[in-house]
Amino acid sequence: MASETMVMPYYKVNVLTGSKAAKVIDVPADGVAIINKAKNPLYVFGEEVIATPVGDRLLIDFALEIAKSRDIAICATAHVKKKMLELGVKPDSVYDIIEIVHFLKMKEWSGVRGKGFHDLVLFTGVRCDLAERGLATLKHFAPHLKTFAICRRSHPNADFAVPVLVKVDKWREYLEDMIRTLGATKPA
Repeated sequence: MASETMVMPYYKVNVLTGSKAAKVIDVPADGVAIINKAKNPLYVFGEEVIATPVGDRLLIDFALEIAKSRDIAICATAHVKKKMLELGVKPDSVYDIIEIVHFLKMKEWSGVRGKGFHDLVLFTGVRCDLAERGLATLKHFAPHLKTFAICRRSHPNADFAVPVLVKVDKWREYLEDMIRTLGATKPA
């Protein structure tokens, strides 16, 4: 099960979380359970997904597998759309990080696919300072949704966060375990 201990963030900007900090999801299967409970999840891809190698693959390859496993809507930020199109995947929406956070605050927003508000928002590859500000905003102004930072640096302002994983091989193992578990389980 997820531990509720405070993680030491990668950047000091992360330590100002207020009274509520993320539950650390040490076990990928616990992260899969969170994803499986969501009725209308959204996956926000930041620019680092196309610039960050995880072993011999890019982070976007892992993020796309996670999104495809549950038909999760994707929001491409920055210049991620171009790389997604090169990979044969069309994002459901393209917003900058500030825009998508603004829309996510509104429960009456119909979401990127027009199916209503998103109840879970996954973040991967968003620059750390922007992710923390966006996650803090959602924590305080979007009580209708939960956030899960799938980032090796961790994000204490999210509702759920991956532990700090300094070694790239541990980060790759975590992502591969999550993808394998997603493939072996079905949502409730």
